[in-house]
Amino acid sequence: MSSSYRWVIVAAGGLLGCVAIGAMFSLPVFLRPMSEETGWSVTGISTAMTIGFLAMAAASMVWGNLSDRFGPRPVVLAGSIGLAASLALASRSGSLMQFQLLFGLLVGISTAAVFAPMMACVTGWFDTQRGLAVSLVSAGMGMAPMTMAPLAAWLVTTNGWRESMLIIAGIAAVLMIPAALLVRRPPALATVENEVSVVEPQGDMTVREAVRSPQFITLMLANFFCCATHSGPIFHTVSYAVTCGIPMIAAVTIYSVEGLAGMGGRIAFGILGDRFGAQRVLVIGLLAQAFGVLTYVFVSTLGPFYAVAALVGFIYAGTMPLYAVIIRENFPLKMMGTIIGGTAMAGSLGMSTGPILGGLIYDRFDSYALMYIGSWGMGLAAVLILMTFRPFPQRQATMVPA
Repeated sequence: MSSSYRWVIVAAGGLLGCVAIGAMFSLPVFLRPMSEETGWSVTGISTAMTIGFLAMAAASMVWGNLSDRFGPRPVVLAGSIGLAASLALASRSGSLMQFQLLFGLLVGISTAAVFAPMMACVTGWFDTQRGLAVSLVSAGMGMAPMTMAPLAAWLVTTNGWRESMLIIAGIAAVLMIPAALLVRRPPALATVENEVSVVEPQGDMTVREAVRSPQFITLMLANFFCCATHSGPIFHTVSYAVTCGIPMIAAVTIYSVEGLAGMGGRIAFGILGDRFGAQRVLVIGLLAQAFGVLTYVFVSTLGPFYAVAALVGFIYAGTMPLYAVIIRENFPLKMMGTIIGGTAMAGSLGMSTGPILGGLIYDRFDSYALMYIGSWGMGLAAVLILMTFRPFPQRQATMVPA
């Protein structure tokens, strides 16, 4: 039962992530239509996304801790209901500030209930093929640019942004709530009659010790700069392409190319991480990501945009699941939600920098070049930080009852 059902968990996690991330990242598609219809500035609307990432950061560790205590199902279910309701409310916003709070704060908090609990859940279901499993869940999230983004673009050209966002809210409710009901606590943490001894890294470690460890702090910092590297390029590339004279519908397809490449990247990096070690592969990926985002400075037509998007999507999407693998190799299963939530918090803070800084740079200089150069610098910082990570000594692994 456990052996076969673990792939149901992977499928549910992929679907939940796809819809949740896709719904949140519909805002870049709505950015210019919203600004033109309402008169709100690009920076102001982008700030809603920044608030969303800050809300995700604040909520990630809380949701992760709750999933450790009560299991992932109630947490993910609450997030699914909250996301649908938040999108519906945001579509009715009467002012920029109201939209920033409804979309930014509530959507961000709800989305955070999906990522860390599901990643923690999946790592607990797999003792082998763990890198591949978390990569497949992440690949589901990567389907968002190929599904939700084109859907949002089509909706906004025919219905306007308010009706489009309301429709996406309905889609989120219909798909996410049933998927959340399929989620189960990993068998190793479930109450069972027969106890089986398993090797558990740092089995006697407390949460307080874990969050104060250099390993946890290093992973948080690396994830912050990693996400800060691709945040601006992800959020503003459609807008950048439009400023280069590419039509909106064609510009959105850049997201689709990026997402398609990301699907391959997630699976490839997951397999490579299982074979050569997650940390080694992640360092190489972060270095490639830094130079990949810098390449956007030199493109202005659709063909080169596709090429760079494919490269960047393959790399950044492939690197993200490897953090969960490193965490599972170094911290006990009983606190996976909390620790992954902590690194997700740092990642969300990193993601929060791109939308607002990119908007400020564009409003000030009428160009996105400095944003991509800054992203390159933050990518190099992520590489240097992760190179200092040292795993816990293997001798500290202990035998604990499952």
